[in-house]
Formats: sequence, C-alpha cells, structure tokens
Amino acid sequence: MAHNTPPVYVSNTRQLQCFLSLKKSEQLRLCVEITEKKDDSSDVEASEEEASEEEASEEDASEEDASEEDASEEDASEEEALEEEALEVESIENGSYDGCSLEDEQDEIENDCFSNVEIHDVAGEDEIDDNFSTYGESPIEEDEDSPTLPSKKRYQNFLMSESKGNLEVLKLEMSSLDLAVGQRYLTKKHLKRRLKLFTVRHQFDFDVEISNLTTYVVKCWVDGCTWRVRASTEGLSPQFYIRIYDSDHACSVTERSNRSRNATPDILGELYKNFLGDVGPAVRPESVGIAITKQFGVKMEYWKSHRTLKCAREIDEGTPECGFELLPSYLYMIRRANPNTVTRLQIDELGRFMYVFLAFGASVNGFPFMRKVVVVDGTFLNGKYKGTLLTALAQNGNFQIFPIAFAVVDTENDDSWNWFFTQLKVLIPDQEGLAIISDRHNSIGKAITNVYPLAARGICTYHLYKNILGRYKGKDVFRLVKKAARCFRMSDFDMIFEEIEALNPDLHGYLERADVRLWTRVYFPGERYNLMTTNIAESMNRALSHARGLNIVRILESIRVMMTRWFAERRVDARSQSTTLTRGVEKLLQGRVSASRDWTVQRIDDHHTEVKYGAAGESLNVVNLVERKCTCRRFDVEKIPCVHAIAAAEERNVSRISLCSPYYKSTYLASAYAESVMPVDSALPVPDNVANVQCFPPFIRQQPGRPKENRMKSALEVALANKRPRKEHICSRCSQSGHNARTCPT
Repeated sequence: MAHNTPPVYVSNTRQLQCFLSLKKSEQLRLCVEITEKKDDSSDVEASEEEASEEEASEEDASEEDASEEDASEEDASEEEALEEEALEVESIENGSYDGCSLEDEQDEIENDCFSNVEIHDVAGEDEIDDNFSTYGESPIEEDEDSPTLPSKKRYQNFLMSESKGNLEVLKLEMSSLDLAVGQRYLTKKHLKRRLKLFTVRHQFDFDVEISNLTTYVVKCWVDGCTWRVRASTEGLSPQFYIRIYDSDHACSVTERSNRSRNATPDILGELYKNFLGDVGPAVRPESVGIAITKQFGVKMEYWKSHRTLKCAREIDEGTPECGFELLPSYLYMIRRANPNTVTRLQIDELGRFMYVFLAFGASVNGFPFMRKVVVVDGTFLNGKYKGTLLTALAQNGNFQIFPIAFAVVDTENDDSWNWFFTQLKVLIPDQEGLAIISDRHNSIGKAITNVYPLAARGICTYHLYKNILGRYKGKDVFRLVKKAARCFRMSDFDMIFEEIEALNPDLHGYLERADVRLWTRVYFPGERYNLMTTNIAESMNRALSHARGLNIVRILESIRVMMTRWFAERRVDARSQSTTLTRGVEKLLQGRVSASRDWTVQRIDDHHTEVKYGAAGESLNVVNLVERKCTCRRFDVEKIPCVHAIAAAEERNVSRISLCSPYYKSTYLASAYAESVMPVDSALPVPDNVANVQCFPPFIRQQPGRPKENRMKSALEVALANKRPRKEHICSRCSQSGHNARTCPT
C-alpha cells in the first residue's frame, strides 16, 4: 500500500483477513494484537497434542467430506431448503437475516480470536493560568479527559433495547454474503440490499430483468454472461425465496468489473464498517477511500468517501432523527437510574425539539462541597441539526473540574440562556455569596441579571485579552493589563491603571467601559477565589469534542460515560489522600512554606503580626490570623494562607491547616464524589406515556459544503502559537547552560 496510507483500526478477524488478502498484490505492514483463550490445564493440553497426532491423517478425509456435503446442500431441492430455514424463524423475528451461506468454518475462526489496534490522538497543551489545575493531578493516575493529556479510550456505544425509531440496519453476518438456493428474505427490499452488498464485494454489477410484487430476477450486466438470480414469493407471504442461482460467470473479470453502479455510500458504508475498519471520530475520509479502493476496487473521491464514512457512523451510532425520537425515553431512564437527577425537555407546539437540560443527582448532591463559583460557557455542535452545548461547571478543592449541569439549545441568544439559568436556579439558588464567571456574551449578562440578581458576575480575562490584542497594539501595555487584572491590592491596581492611561488613553477608556468590577480581582464584589478565566469550561469542551458530531442521545450518553469514570476515579483518589488538605493545596503550600522562612516576624498584639522581608523591610505586611486576613489580600481572596500568614502562624505556633477554607479539605473532596453516576438499565420497560411522547427534530437550514469541525483561532492564540521561545543562556567560557562566566567551575 502507499507509504502515506493512514492507520486503520482493525476490530475483528474478518477485517484482519481482508487486509491479509492484500499481501498477494501489495506490500503490507500490520501491527496486530491477537488474544486467544486457552485452557490452563496442562493435562488437557497434553491430551490435545496426542489427539492431534492421531487425527492428522483424518483431516484430509474430513475436508473432502465437508466439500461433498456443501455441494449436496447447494443441489438440494426447494422443500429441503425451506425446512432447514424454518428452524431460523426465531432470528427473523428478532430483525436479523437468516439468508446465510455455508461458511461455518469461517464463523468458528471468528469466534476463536480477535484483534485490536488502538490509535491514540494526542491533544495539545493549554496555557495554565491561575486555576492551579496542575496541582491537583495524581502522581499515579491522571485525568484522561483533560485537554492536556492524550485521549486513550475509544467511545463507548449506547444501546437501548425495545426502543422505537432505530435506524433500520441490515443485521447479517458479513462473512456469509454468498447467495444460495433456498435463502429467505423478509421483503424484496432486503433481497435487493443483499444483492448489492454481494456484487460490490465481488466487484461486478447486475441488471434487473423482472421486478414486480412476486418475482425478482437479475443477471450480470455483461451481455452473454450466465450469472443469474431468480427469487419469488410463496403464497401471500411478502418473503422472497431464491429459486435459481447460477453462480458462474461467462464473462471476463476485466469486463464485468468496469461498472459499479451499486457502490453507493450506504452500501460501501456497511461494507467498510463490517470488513475494513473503525468508524470512530479519529477516522478520516481519506483513509476510508484508500481502504475501499484497495479491497473492493471502487474508485473513491473525497466527497464519496465522506458520505460513506457518514453512513457507516449512522449504522453504528444511529441517525440524528433517531436521537430526538429516543430522547424522552432516555431522560426517563436516566432519572430512574440516578435519584435527584434533574432533566427538562422543552418542545414547541408542533412537537419539535427546542431545549434539553440535564443535571445528574451526583452533581446536585456534591455541589454543596464546592466553592460557590460557577463557570458557564457554550460550544457549538457540528451534527446535522447543529445546536449549542451549554455547560455549568465548578472547581473542587483539588483544582479539578466538577460538572454541574449541561444543556443543548438551538443557539446562544437571550431566550436560550434565560431558559438555561432558570433550570439551573432549581439546583443552585440565587444568593449573595454566589459568583458566576463567563465570557462577555450580552445574552449571558442579561440572563444573569434577570435570574440571578443577587449573584456577582465576572468575565473571563482571557477573552478580554483577546479583544485587546485584536484592537490595540503594544506589548508593554498588554502586560500591564494582565498585571492590573490579577492585582490583589487596590494601591497596586491604581498605580498600574494610571500607567496604562498614560501609555494608551484609548485602551484605558475601553477597560473602564468593560467595567472593572467584572474583570479585576480588587473590584470584584463577590468571592472569586483563583478563577479568573473560563479555562475549566474550555477544558470540558475539549473533553467532549469527540461527541459534538453525534446525535443528541449519544451526546448525553457521552457525558454520562465521562462523568461515571470521573466520579469513580476521583472518589478512590480522594479516599486515598492521607493528608487533611487535598493534594493540590498541599503542593501549592509546599513552595510557600519554603519561602516563608526568609521573612522576619514581629508580633503587634494578640491578633496582628508584622511580617517583613529583609533587614530594610522593603516589603511589609500585617497578618490577622483570627480574621484570616493579610494586607497583601492574597489570603483574603484565595482562602489559602499566603507566605506572610504561614510565617506568622509558625511564629505563633498556630496550625496552618486550620487557616485554610474547609472547601480545601480531603473530607469535602470525598463527600463531593460520594455518589455514583449510574448508566441506564435498558432491561427495565419504559412506560407507554413516556415512550409515546413525540419529539421531532428542529427545523434547520443546512449550509453548503462540509461542516467545520475546528473553530477559527483568535489573534491571541495565533500570537501565542507563533511566539518564539526564550533563548537559553549559555556560559561564554565552556558553552554550557546553567551558569555564567563568573560562576563557571572551569
């Protein structure tokens, strides 16, 4: 194969055999892991070895007998074939085909072994801001859904039994596509689909001679060829039986393979899914086209490969329309499996989907152990019906993402955000101690004002920086804006803000119009802690990026799978932490404890302590351990002891652990993840009043061209990506790094 052929995920033995067959004409390199179940008993193995020597002479005779039996079965009468197929009525009632060939040996081989080849998609690292997200990482097990880590797990499929509206999938064993006299098909439509699959696989085409309600006759498209199939019904039954099958071709293989009208995307999609490879989010249309061309000899253009991959994914995951139809039943099953779960489904007067809201009971019961800062954001969906995924998140005491609620709406506007916050208010009541962080979307600001009038709103400083970088020039001024936003003391902010006004009056006016109460620490009216950006929301969007093209039920199920894994892993991790404070806070305090030894401490009174640096006291701060305050205001904002508070606590023999907020304790972390996120139990029936609720897809206007899967990068992201790394200093004497000429050991 071509040296630039993309990697393909091989998921079963049939796909592996198809690729190995290419070794006859192509140079192939495969990386395959095969697992075969064996008996551990040594006595059984020894007996099998002895038996294999005795039966070696009998294998040839058994193969000859099997070939004779196959020939006799193909020449059997119609009555005998129908009697044999009558035993398979049970499989027809389950919706599967019983028109199968006699390749039993291949089926046994497929049941004995399987192969797996994993493809890892490595994600890029995001800039770390004030969120301290790296402090909470476990040294043994890391969060697999973080955008800074590679994705190592394939997407799990969601199955719902006895659900209506599922995509009509041809359920047949692809290893037995051969035709035979006596095969039975439920309708003529099923027979036609089997013939198309058969002809595309064997690289030829057919013409239809007769097609009516009772008879269907096809022949090879080449004139004079003897290949022919005749099928007809029996009595009043709509089932078709193959009466005549001439399997031999009288035409040349080069002539009959010149036409492939039946190689449509839906047929190729099913062949690709069952024979060639995976249909996961990492698969690209180019790899699908190359694999189909090599195996079936069909010329594939890009758009045909794209449609083929789309059809294969719909067979595996269900159509977008199927997702909306299953949505009421899925929400009911989620509520039944997870107590205290809140779900809302909004449909219009025509029964068409508008909004859906989902908050798992584990998140509802775990939020009281979180700091009262909620980060909200929205990201676009790239499925057929588009839409926007809204998220509400918090950050736990270990500086990890804690999901609260999710919603799917049509777009980000006043109505959708107002509806989302109205549903969120059921879980998180409006109160003065609550802070909501978001971007500068006008609809978010209006909705917070209407639904959460008592809460304090803050904007993401990262989005503010992007706007400044696109409108104003000057690196020095840009650095001053970042320093002003992160200042803890009012005097420091006023000094930097005056400097910004002197350098760029227009930028100063823009920052004032943006409202300093929204983007600065010092003027923020509520408790913002360390959350200055919406980075945790962007990380969540990245973790769910693989599901944004799925139907709506698959999106919600992907969220459920992710949260089930997160709660299980973090529950074990929280219980394993032996310290009183969380791992993230312990790691943060480690550096502050070391730095606190360089400070000089002097008592003022029973509550106040003077802490200064150096003999001259160029940096002097006053700490009040009773009120947990410091003049640097870092202790006041973060609720974690600053360097000065640690030095004062050590001098007064006060426990530094007692100075931290209880939200940073390991017991709070374990309580937050005490409950589990359970999957749906598809074995339990859905009530008729729920199953009969109709939810139709919304009206959309499909844009021309291929949907965009990646958003356009902002000016700040482009600038950071093109930023040249700082040159490492080397010694002028020995040309080594880590020291200079004055301290050179040579």
